[in-house]
Amino acid sequence: MSDGDILRSTFPSYMAEGERLYLCGEFTKAIQSFTNALHLQSGDKNCLVARSKCYLKMGDLEKSLNDAEASLQNDPTFCKGILQKAETLYTMGDFEFALVFYHRGYKLRPDREFKVGIQKAQEAINNSVGSPSSIKLENKGDLSFLSKQAESKKAQQKHLPIKQLSYSTKHEIKRKGSLKSEKTVRQLLGELYVDKEYLEKLLLDEDLIKGTIKSGLTVEDLIMTGINYLDTRSNFWRQQKPIYARERDRKLMQEKLLRDRKRSPSQTAHYILKSLEDIDMLLTSGSADGSLQKAEKVLKKVLEWNQDEVPNKDELVGNLYSCIGNAQIELGQMVAALQSHRKDLEIAKEHDLPDAKSRALDNIGRVFARVGKFQQAIDTWEEKIPLAKTTLEKTWLFHEIGRCYLELDQAWQAQSYGEKSQQYAEEEGDLEWQLNASVLVAQAQVKLRDFESAVNNFEKALERAKLVHNNEAQQAIISALDDANKGIIEELKKTNYREILREKAERQDIMSQMDLQGASEKEPLRGREEQERVVKQWERDQESEREATDDEQDRKSSGGLSKKLLGDGHSSNLGVRRESREIYRRLSDYSSHLPSEDGSQKQEKKPAEAAKGEVQKLEKTKEE
Repeated sequence: MSDGDILRSTFPSYMAEGERLYLCGEFTKAIQSFTNALHLQSGDKNCLVARSKCYLKMGDLEKSLNDAEASLQNDPTFCKGILQKAETLYTMGDFEFALVFYHRGYKLRPDREFKVGIQKAQEAINNSVGSPSSIKLENKGDLSFLSKQAESKKAQQKHLPIKQLSYSTKHEIKRKGSLKSEKTVRQLLGELYVDKEYLEKLLLDEDLIKGTIKSGLTVEDLIMTGINYLDTRSNFWRQQKPIYARERDRKLMQEKLLRDRKRSPSQTAHYILKSLEDIDMLLTSGSADGSLQKAEKVLKKVLEWNQDEVPNKDELVGNLYSCIGNAQIELGQMVAALQSHRKDLEIAKEHDLPDAKSRALDNIGRVFARVGKFQQAIDTWEEKIPLAKTTLEKTWLFHEIGRCYLELDQAWQAQSYGEKSQQYAEEEGDLEWQLNASVLVAQAQVKLRDFESAVNNFEKALERAKLVHNNEAQQAIISALDDANKGIIEELKKTNYREILREKAERQDIMSQMDLQGASEKEPLRGREEQERVVKQWERDQESEREATDDEQDRKSSGGLSKKLLGDGHSSNLGVRRESREIYRRLSDYSSHLPSEDGSQKQEKKPAEAAKGEVQKLEKTKEE
């Protein structure tokens, strides 16, 4: 595939394609997909581990180890990379170093894969070295076999065909660890030794090895791939179970059969435990179907034995049901897996086995979580809480419960359990679990719209991610931090908008109160206007009366005018003054009942002054 074709696809699509091809057993195509993904995102540790698994399946152990080590280059605590490196070392026959990495991974995360790895590595070492009780040191023999071995080696090289010698020189690095003793190889390979001989004979056919196949590979490369694989397996089997160890075990087994045909209870239990280890090895190596078949076969055999032959029969039966359930989970048989783990739980409760009960509850919760029944998973895991012994176990247990609550959108509970997980992770000093717990708490706080607290926890998680050199986590946390900061800005905008609305509502309340007050002030104003109209009407009536009086006096005789004018003028003057005083008195009394506002007082003074002017005119007329 060209670089242009690679760039037209995305990293997740290549990863998904590679995982699908791996599950289908097409490891070569899966390697190509993972390689394309690494072109787009160089150094991705998950992709390196996935490609390492493919190389391991194909028997290319050197490349598998290189990818596993590359995945640990930036993050030495990457558990998947540690496990893959340990598995590769174990397959290469380097059991001591494999055991070191199994222990290192188990210390970081006590998963079942690391525990099984420790057991099988120790078993392989014991098989290689042998039990001290079964080995007797004898003071006899010499070292002449070393020189004989060297001579035989030279003789083999001397009589080797020219073509084969040149080819061995060409592929010296690839077959560096191959065995030279044909007898030993024959014993190790068994029936496969015939295939190895056939492949070596094909190398002598020059015309055949020059041919090519559709993919571009030569027949020579295909033949050497098969031979190298057989050599690799020979080395592995030699180190895991050397010939002398097999001979020793065979003799010991014959002695046991001669002694007694009957098994002792302890020997039977050892057989079962060894079978359980094989079942776990099959499961961890990806053969869930084989693990399931072996577990069911062993369970059937155990159920046929009585309690005397197997003192811990109930515990072993429960463990077998647990193994069957785990294999069924990997095969996607969730209903059957749930039934198997529930049988394990029933046995644990019936016989008071707290460790088995804790294991069963853990597995049942995993089944519920895998199928999306988060509330049932929560109920199951909460029942397991009192059985959790170590701080690390409580850390991941609270984290998983909090994660389920988060899936159910119950953010308060998710935050609570996340904080508990955070606390235990800090007590344990586990940076990776501190990272996971901080992210969980922050995500719950985002759902609660507590963005400031979420930012604090995301920043704390970012520090942990930097300490463990987890680049992917750093990028994800930085993105989440941006979202949380945007949430803070949105909250501030909403707060300001609410304040604006509140101020607007307050102004509207004030305006409505002012309108009510203005309406109440308009009522006395209308009363004053009514009173002014009454006063004006009274003034007009007074003027009409005065005009009528003047007309009547003009009609009287002119002879007694002066006299009457004097007398009547005096009396009328008194009357007019009395009337004017009455007018003033009424006006003053009337004005005392009106509000003392400047505008209204001015309006009221006008009719009073007009009335006063009319009275003065009338007095002047009388005097004349």
